[in-house]
Amino acid sequence: MTAIASFTGDANPYGGGDPYADYRTTDLPFTQYANLADRRLGAGVIAANDEFFAQRENLLVPERAEFDPEHFGHKGKIMDGWETRRRRGASAGHPWPTDEDHDWALVRLGAPGVIRGIVVDTAHFRGNYPQAVSVEGTSVPGSPSPEELLGDDVKWTTLVPRTPVGGHAANGFAVSAEQRFTHLRVNQHPDGGIARLRVYGEVVPDPEWLGALGTFDVVALENGGRVEDASDLFYSPATNTIQPGRSRKMDDGWETRRRRDRGNDWIRYRLAAQAQIRAVEIDTAYLKGNSAGWASVSVRDGEGGDWREILPRTRLQPDTNHRFVLPEPAVGTHARVDIYPDGGISRLRVFGSLTEDGATALAARHQELGG
Repeated sequence: MTAIASFTGDANPYGGGDPYADYRTTDLPFTQYANLADRRLGAGVIAANDEFFAQRENLLVPERAEFDPEHFGHKGKIMDGWETRRRRGASAGHPWPTDEDHDWALVRLGAPGVIRGIVVDTAHFRGNYPQAVSVEGTSVPGSPSPEELLGDDVKWTTLVPRTPVGGHAANGFAVSAEQRFTHLRVNQHPDGGIARLRVYGEVVPDPEWLGALGTFDVVALENGGRVEDASDLFYSPATNTIQPGRSRKMDDGWETRRRRDRGNDWIRYRLAAQAQIRAVEIDTAYLKGNSAGWASVSVRDGEGGDWREILPRTRLQPDTNHRFVLPEPAVGTHARVDIYPDGGISRLRVFGSLTEDGATALAARHQELGG
């Protein structure tokens, strides 16, 4: 683990105006990966030892934390995050918490995977953030209860050792453990508040589950697909296009800036594994005056393979789900959607089944990562 940037100590008290004006952040290279703790994938904070001031579920809210300086309740200031009460020592002679005292929350990842980086965001926690944080991970099959996860037989791997953090800051940590994780334990030492938790990485699906499905969406994030690159990320991330479910609003898809040249925009994807593709779905939900005018889809087999068009340039309608059955199956490991000339799509679905080589490679990686 390596701290990308070191933010320690209190932030200034809120002095009015934009509360994010003095927010401390930095470029974090691992944010190119998907957020495995995304609620849309099914992530949840399933337990915490204390949430006296603010609920643990706030950790995974997709929007950035909000701050209302006049919002108070019966227990005190209401914060948009997870906040525990102040810890005390054992007696008047020793009123301070011990070095071992800490609060914890258990997080179920929405999709199991390899973690590349973690952000512990203390936005608006200026003098009430934890002195330090640590994060551990484990891999437990099925749907374990909090009691099962806290049992003595569960092995936890340290992803972020106990590290000082700063208030009102995006505290980022790179993670180097090449393992597949299903759950995290987030610790704050000795107490305090965390606004948001983001867990960036690569989904590693269960090959037995995908094999049982037969035909499925081979580019879906939850099934192990991922975005490798895109021509434009001006308005929204390209990863939105492979999130579960239909888009619920305009910024829940992918939209590019307006082109003033003769080019076009595109997204390149890596599929879950080599697959035989039979159908494609392109959705422009909530993109009405800004949907792509036309789109085409291509696939290639292997890193050095040639791109082969499987859906020729086709007119798209605004706010519409378009379905295409291919005249013949196409084998590939990567897909690319090109939109013309610009605009956006909300979702891309690529339906197929794993080839024998694809299933073998997926099973081998799953085993290698301890799945």
